Amino acid sequence: MQKIDEMLDNIDKLEKLNDLMNLGTYCDIRLGYSQSNNIVLKDGAIEEISSGFNSSICVRTLYKNGWGYATSDNFNLSKIEDLIKKSYKLAKISNEHSKKEVILKENKQYVDYIKSKSKINIDDISTPEKEKYVIETHNNLMENAFNDKGKIVSTSVSYMDSSGYSLFLSSEGSKIEREGNKVFMGLTAVAKENNNSSNLQYASERLGGNGFEIINYDKLKELSKNTKERALRLITADKCPKGEFNVVLDPELTGVFIHEAVGHASEGDLVLQKDSVFENKLNTVVGNEIVTVIDNPNIKGAFGEYKYDDEGVKGKETKIIENGVLKEYLHSRETAGRMDAELTGNGRAQGNYKPIVRMSNTYIKPLDWKFEELINDTKNGIFLKGSRGGQVDTGKGLFQFNSVEAFLIENGELTKPLRDGGLSGEILNILHNIDAITDEFYLSIGFCGKGGQSVPVGDGGGSIRTKTILC
Repeated sequence: MQKIDEMLDNIDKLEKLNDLMNLGTYCDIRLGYSQSNNIVLKDGAIEEISSGFNSSICVRTLYKNGWGYATSDNFNLSKIEDLIKKSYKLAKISNEHSKKEVILKENKQYVDYIKSKSKINIDDISTPEKEKYVIETHNNLMENAFNDKGKIVSTSVSYMDSSGYSLFLSSEGSKIEREGNKVFMGLTAVAKENNNSSNLQYASERLGGNGFEIINYDKLKELSKNTKERALRLITADKCPKGEFNVVLDPELTGVFIHEAVGHASEGDLVLQKDSVFENKLNTVVGNEIVTVIDNPNIKGAFGEYKYDDEGVKGKETKIIENGVLKEYLHSRETAGRMDAELTGNGRAQGNYKPIVRMSNTYIKPLDWKFEELINDTKNGIFLKGSRGGQVDTGKGLFQFNSVEAFLIENGELTKPLRDGGLSGEILNILHNIDAITDEFYLSIGFCGKGGQSVPVGDGGGSIRTKTILC
């Protein structure tokens, strides 16, 4: 790290850098390095223990209506100068072929240093100690891992952490330094039915956040218990019925719907590409008046938390939908400029990729229903729990998601466990059909993929009741 620290000191002294950054209309530099560690356990045996170091320098230059972009993992100061010159030349070439006007929304400039909020730095925890948590989690998954119908036959546990530093510089005067310290664990159990070897069911849980303090034996024991019990329950569950039903979605599945069907459809770049069902719908009703959907990177401890995005824009709470009315799209500086909208702080990038419009923590605002009251009031329907992914067509406004498990609701009570529950329909219809939201507030832990990039996000809110097609 000493060479990098010396390089950072020299950047402040390099007056020529400022001159180079002002060759075009605008220029920014993103510099970062990170140390990562991974441990993978499969069926009680450690399959991988690895460590890696990543570094990158990304220079982005705007010349009139053309962008130039150049990257390197070489931290030599002369290399940064070369990258600026190269991105400037590329921007000029791009401008000659540009068919659109690039307008960067004016942004307040910040000089800030964001220190890691973690209480326990992951670099202070030895690899053998991290390994103990992984092995203990496997042991918890295999403890009493059977019932009279089946047993747990396979487990996997993965651990991942990353610590590092990033620097953002812009020709406008911003200088933002950030420390990072993030941890993620995932655990999976596979159950097999005793008298039917082809009936295999799996369940999984995740744990993640800032700092090693989020990892503790009690929490991992609880997650292990939930995982194996769900897998064993699924091997004897009936298949979910098909047709139109009143459904209750738990916060995890609600979050996936909100993220995939609402959040992505509200991203300014997709709207400009005419690939969003929300195009030309600002200030119009898109859902029931009880529906408020928020994107907020400022939620303390959330997996998608950040203070500034990767364009130096300060993150803020954005009400995408407020009381059923579409109020705002999510923006980068360019999409905000082109649409003459307020900045939202959603220009995010992974590593040496370009910033694009991305969500942070996206959720439906909880209301005042208690979960038990909601189930009792539903009388008859299906409770869908957890997510196994799905597909969304943001342009046509169609979705299809799969739950991990489900339960029949009969006479206001949860009864028979079900599996293979999938829901599909139109985004606007399900938003209009939401008629109840619980007072729970849960944000899941995940990574969102878009444009070949993956960034940490959170999504959730409360449980919702709506009407849709189960397939």
